[in-house]
Amino acid sequence: MTTNASTHAPAEAATSRDVVRQIVVVVTAVLAIVLAAVGSGAFGGVSVADAAGGALSATATTVAPATTAFGIWSVIYLGLVAYAIYQALPGQRAVTRHRRLGYWVAASLLLNAAWLFAAVQLGSVWLGAVVIVALLLVLARIFVILFHTASSGWVDAVVTDGTLGLYLGWVSVATVANVAAGLVDAGFDGFGFAAGFWSSVVLGVAALVGVVLAFAGRGRIAPALSLSWGLAWIAVGRLTGEPENVVAGVAAIVAAVFVLVVTIGVRVARGRVGATASLQR
Repeated sequence: MTTNASTHAPAEAATSRDVVRQIVVVVTAVLAIVLAAVGSGAFGGVSVADAAGGALSATATTVAPATTAFGIWSVIYLGLVAYAIYQALPGQRAVTRHRRLGYWVAASLLLNAAWLFAAVQLGSVWLGAVVIVALLLVLARIFVILFHTASSGWVDAVVTDGTLGLYLGWVSVATVANVAAGLVDAGFDGFGFAAGFWSSVVLGVAALVGVVLAFAGRGRIAPALSLSWGLAWIAVGRLTGEPENVVAGVAAIVAAVFVLVVTIGVRVARGRVGATASLQR
């Protein structure tokens, strides 16, 4: 998960602004965890599945992942907490990579909280869709920063690149599901085309996002894993649950496999190019 950049080294001495940035990331991470627990219904009240009349539940549309898929949030939140702690260490205070990432990560955590507020508290599917698209754009910016800054070792690669990559891949799937839920909630009838057709189109777009991430990130595996995870659970939901739709289920399987194969292919090809370049030196 490293690049040929060398910007993980401190560019200058740490300042009070670095301390503020570290604190902001930690506080927003804690806020995200608390609000996630509230949104899951852990403290009672309305959960995400029940919000907006069930428009965001696992059975709301033909591109909604089965309930089990959402367990990935536990991994992502754990990773975000690990990142918040890691970037707050004194040795990471003046690291250029964290200086560039810090407020973008904080923004993503605030947007995640805003999505929960919009979807659960306000029950607005479309406001939630707007927020999650904004979140996706922020995570895309984070992905660019990760690519252009080198990790300082395996801990940084796992905690920073791994966590934020999983975050991006999953939110890509969640965005597709949220927008689809908004369309269904608004009464969109597909212009007469079958649900399986539209599901295939939407899942094709999700697969295209995965391919773009594979090439842009030169085979980074974390986004592909979470994106494919979401697609696979869409397939499970359509083939074994409600609403049942074989076409959508098969399309989701094809999309998941395609994303993984392309990502692995890009990664392998990159490794061969790197090996060839080393031999020619």
